[in-house]
Amino acid sequence: MKAKNRIIAINGESWCHNLTGIERLAVEVTEALDELVQPGQVELVVPSNAKNVPALKNIKVIHIEYEAASFPKWTQFVFQKYVITHHAVSLDYSNTCPVFVPGIEFLHDIYCKLYPQDFTSARDKLVRLYSNFMYRTIAKHARRIITVSEYTKKTIVDTYHISPNRVSVVYSGVGQYRNIPADTAVFERLPLLKDRQFYFTLGSLSTRKNLKWIADHAELYPQEVFAVSGKALMNVVPPELEKLKRLPNVIMTGYLSDSEVKALLASCRAFVFPSYFEGYGLPPLEALSCGAPVIISNRTSLPEIYGKCAHYIDPDKPDVSLDLLLTELVESPEKLLKKYTLENTAKRLYDILKEIGNTEK
Repeated sequence: MKAKNRIIAINGESWCHNLTGIERLAVEVTEALDELVQPGQVELVVPSNAKNVPALKNIKVIHIEYEAASFPKWTQFVFQKYVITHHAVSLDYSNTCPVFVPGIEFLHDIYCKLYPQDFTSARDKLVRLYSNFMYRTIAKHARRIITVSEYTKKTIVDTYHISPNRVSVVYSGVGQYRNIPADTAVFERLPLLKDRQFYFTLGSLSTRKNLKWIADHAELYPQEVFAVSGKALMNVVPPELEKLKRLPNVIMTGYLSDSEVKALLASCRAFVFPSYFEGYGLPPLEALSCGAPVIISNRTSLPEIYGKCAHYIDPDKPDVSLDLLLTELVESPEKLLKKYTLENTAKRLYDILKEIGNTEK
């Protein structure tokens, strides 16, 4: 039978949420991918409550009159139906897939599988069960698995006993932080940070981000000031969150716009990222792009990604002098920032899309 290119259908659910790590990757990589693909190769399938859908020139946007509000109905019913009826190949950025027709699937990490102890409430356990089901479905049945580091590739291959040839590493790239203006008005809203040295941390306020290290360190070093930004997730919320709110030298900033983040990154003494588990860990790269030194955990994927460009801490040992740590010499991040770009991410992904899309009908 003559081979014919199949359309790649991107799951547009990421456009319905605030831009945290995976959602930002989906939005920014899709826009970069739009510069590479030819018309008719790729579609973006979005729910009716999608926000800020871009005017793409080569990727056709398909609007479906259904709100992606009740997880996981959009992916498993609406999007899956579209993929099946249009004989397309799905592309999902967010650790999920249409269960009967998994296609090209991002598996950023298998956190729920590796750290079941972090999921204790009834809702957390449901999230863990569904996530583990998705991990296994992707690992066993996806046409191609895409992950974001060699560390995560190894955990997937070893856990699910699959061929490493089925897993492609596509490193994430830093986005627009170098180009966006800094909104210094954030210091009027957060006057305790104005004209002071402070450390900054950013990310979802979830257990694996290890806010315990921040809380314990801030308690041990009351002369140091920490700005903590991020939104608490509905699941795996760390108990240290309440302790952080009580510490006088910790400022909980709430959600910040990109311009406000840029202002804090440009002014902080260092960006601190003590996670004990990361499949990749993009925020320190964004910090480096703004000129901030980074202090990061020495666990999981982080040493692979950041090499000699970061100051490392043990995420289990908060009693460490950050002043002394910052005197250590590190390499310039310029090579890192040239390697991890959105353009390089999109090019690598496009090569995979062409390979998988060019199959027999």
